Amino acid sequence: MSFSINGKTAIVTGAANGIGLAIARHFVAQGANVMFVDMDEARLTEECGDAAREDDSGLRLFCGDLRKKLTQANLLSATIDAFDRVDILVNASRQITPTDPLDPDDDSLDVMMQQNLITSYRLSQTVARKMIARAEKDEDSDRQIGSIINLSSIAATRTHPQLLAYSVSVAALEQMTRSMALALASKGIRVNAISFGSVMSNSLQTALREDADLRDMLIRRTPLGRIAGASELVDTAQYLASDASSFVTGQVLAVDGGRGLVDSVDAPTQ
Repeated sequence: MSFSINGKTAIVTGAANGIGLAIARHFVAQGANVMFVDMDEARLTEECGDAAREDDSGLRLFCGDLRKKLTQANLLSATIDAFDRVDILVNASRQITPTDPLDPDDDSLDVMMQQNLITSYRLSQTVARKMIARAEKDEDSDRQIGSIINLSSIAATRTHPQLLAYSVSVAALEQMTRSMALALASKGIRVNAISFGSVMSNSLQTALREDADLRDMLIRRTPLGRIAGASELVDTAQYLASDASSFVTGQVLAVDGGRGLVDSVDAPTQ
């Protein structure tokens, strides 16, 4: 079975930096058409603007707040206008905000659920409907009509009070992954998630600057003995996007250096 995604069209959210950017760039390098999506227009333009202006680059940019349904509809329209179809959705946009469990004014849970769960859910619905409509119109005999990939974290199964809201949101995201996989299986759409441990994302870089001891602690807690680079998740994303995973759905694949096997309550997950 082929790992190729050449000629497929992908939407990748959170594509202005970190893991989302690494996945989106890798997909382009593998011959896919990719819509890079992010709220940070300045950063997105800085990272990808020159390439997006090349007509044959297979790369386009979309900036907007995906928490709004109209923005999601506009994103889908822009993708269809540019590439005529969508085969892959990578929900890589996420947010990590510390939680004070005893502060009644702490709204981190509302923020995390909206950003990390509900937005991904609504966008997945929107894209899935388009995938199904295209397949029905084209009378596509290939039942593998689409792949949705969510980015989760081992925080979904680990407990840390300061990450309460984030942990709850990604745990819910994993359950959403399984539920949507079952709901969409008969339509030929696979839904999976990647659960990662310590990856050198923007949020982790900020945390490392604020805590001089955090790097050593994370390395000690990871059996492979290091923090992953964002690029180390891209091959797993390609596998889930490609026909090589044609019989894989509803799964959460851990890419964490073994950390989920031994992690303890006092080691925060980024």
